Amino acid sequence: MRSPRTLEVWKLGTVNYLKSLKLQEKLVSERKAHHIPDTLLSLQHPPTYTLGKRRTDHNLLIPESELTKIGAELHYTQRGGDITFHGPHQAILYPIISLRSIGFGARNYVETLERSMIEFASIYGVKARAGNKCETGVWVGDRKIGAIGVRISSGITSHGLAFNIDPDLKYFEHIVPCGIADKEVTSLRRETDTLLPTEEVIHEQLVSCLAKAFSYDDVVWKEDPSVILDTQDKE
Repeated sequence: MRSPRTLEVWKLGTVNYLKSLKLQEKLVSERKAHHIPDTLLSLQHPPTYTLGKRRTDHNLLIPESELTKIGAELHYTQRGGDITFHGPHQAILYPIISLRSIGFGARNYVETLERSMIEFASIYGVKARAGNKCETGVWVGDRKIGAIGVRISSGITSHGLAFNIDPDLKYFEHIVPCGIADKEVTSLRRETDTLLPTEEVIHEQLVSCLAKAFSYDDVVWKEDPSVILDTQDKE
C-alpha cells in the first residue's frame, strides 16, 4: 500500500517568463534534494514566445526586431517541443514533480498531462483529444487548444502545459505553433457555448484535473505568491 501523496500548488497570477524560469530551476534543485514535496506552479505570462532546445527559429514568422511592436518577448529554453506562445488568458501549469516517486516514465508523464487537459475540456462539453503521430498537445478536431513542452532532469520535471482559455489568437499568426504547419489554434471560449467562470476558477479546475490524473491524495493551495517570488528575488 502506497503512502498518501500531496501536491503543493502555488497560485502566482501573472509572472514574467524569465522570473518563472529561474523559480523553476530553484524548485527543481530543491525537489532533487528532497527539501520540498511535489510542487505545481499555476500562472499566466505576459505575451511571450518560447523556443525549445531544438532552436527552430524558422518557425518564428516575423523578425525578432518586430516583437517589441506587438508587445511580445522571445526566450530560448531547454524544454522539449517547438515554438509556442504564452500570454494573458491562458492557463499555464508547471509541475515540479519526481517521476521516480510516482513510477512514471517520460512518455507516461506527457500522456497524463494530455489526459488532464482532455478531462478539463470535457467539463465544458468540449471533446478534446491527444495529438496524432508527430502532433504534440491537445486538439479539438484539427484545432490545437493545449500545448505541452517539458524538461526532465534527474527524474524531476519542469516546464509543462499551456491551455488556451481566451488568449488573443492573433499572436499565433506570427509563428508555426509547435512546428506544425496548416493547423489552427483555438480556445475554450471559441469551442464552448457554456458561460465561463472567472479565470481563477478555471485555473483551479485544471489543477484539480491534473491532480486527479496523477492520483494525488491531497492538494495544498498556496495563495500568497509573494512568499515564493520574494524569496527568489532575495537570492
